[in-house]
Amino acid sequence: MDARLTTVGVVPREEGPGGTAGQRAGPRNLAVVNEPTGVPPLPPRRGLDRLLGAAAETSTPRARRPREEAPPALRRAAIVVGIEAAAVAVGALAWLWLTVTSTPDSLARALAEVVILALVAAGLGAAAIGLSRVASWARGPVIAAQIFFGLSGFVAVFEAGRPLIGVPVLLVAAVVLYLLATPEARLAYLRR
Repeated sequence: MDARLTTVGVVPREEGPGGTAGQRAGPRNLAVVNEPTGVPPLPPRRGLDRLLGAAAETSTPRARRPREEAPPALRRAAIVVGIEAAAVAVGALAWLWLTVTSTPDSLARALAEVVILALVAAGLGAAAIGLSRVASWARGPVIAAQIFFGLSGFVAVFEAGRPLIGVPVLLVAAVVLYLLATPEARLAYLRR
C-alpha cells in the first residue's frame, strides 16, 4: 500500500491544511462525501445482498400468458408417458421387494438400482405433466427416454429372447414417438 495513504505525520512534497508543503499532520483522506439532499435514505441491505448484489426490481409486472390447451395428440402422449411412469414405479417397488426379501450379491448396488428406477419414474411423471401443459422442456427428455426404451425393448426381444416384455415396450415407445411427431404436436410447440 502507498505510504502516503497510511502514514501519520509529515509527508514531504504534499500541501497540508495550511497550504504549505511538508506540514501535514494526519493521514491523507479523500474529500467528505455527503448524501444528496431531498433523497430518502436507502434501507439497510442484507448481508447476501451486499456480498452478491441484490436482484433487480422488475419495471412492470409480467402479463399472465393465457394457457393454451394441448392438442389431442399431445394429451394422448402425456397419458402414455404417465402410464410408463406408473409402470416404472411399479417396477421399482418390485425391485425393492426382491431386494428386501432375497439376498443380493451387493445390497448397495441393488438399492442404487431401485433409486435409479424411482428417479426415472419421477422424471417421466414430471415430463407427462409437462407434455399436458405444452411445456417446451418436457419434449426432449421424453424423446430420449423413448429411444432408451426402444433400445431396451429391442434387446429384450432379439438378444434376451423375451418377446413378452420387449414387444410391448417397443410398441409403447413407437406410439409416444409417433404422437410427438404429429403435425399438431409440433405446431403446438412452434406457437409457444
